[in-house]
Amino acid sequence: MTIAAEALDALAARGWTLGVAESLTGGAVAAELVTIPGASAVLQGAIVAYATPIKHTLLGVDETLLHEHGPVHAEVAVQMAAGVRDALRVDDRRPDVGIATTGIAGPESPDGQPVGTVHIAVVTPTVSRSETFLFGGDRAEIRAQASDAVLALLARVAGE
Repeated sequence: MTIAAEALDALAARGWTLGVAESLTGGAVAAELVTIPGASAVLQGAIVAYATPIKHTLLGVDETLLHEHGPVHAEVAVQMAAGVRDALRVDDRRPDVGIATTGIAGPESPDGQPVGTVHIAVVTPTVSRSETFLFGGDRAEIRAQASDAVLALLARVAGE
């Protein structure tokens, strides 16, 4: 079983739905999830908020946080994960869980943080959790590691 399937199964077992907010992964997390048959029972949607202003306008990330720390920050990931739950609201129903990725895939860093710096987050009705990584490899490898990491965190949190 893949980590994406494990995460979806854990969410389904709780009756929870999912919203995905991605930056550096550019839709790879959502793409991985939809390879799983039956994903539509859990996945409500995804937003690729690649440009920094979109993180604020669409996902509600605090503008001061973005201005002071930039888009690659643990709290930005948490706010993206929380914000995607509101952004994907349909009628008065929002996804139970939001996940997010933000980081620097390279080949160069726009703000001096090391290439490979990645922040991921999961926000559920009961917990908010983030993790930070410094991944090695080229751009594609960093993005793949970030996708795997957020799905692994989701599976752990949903399985608790």
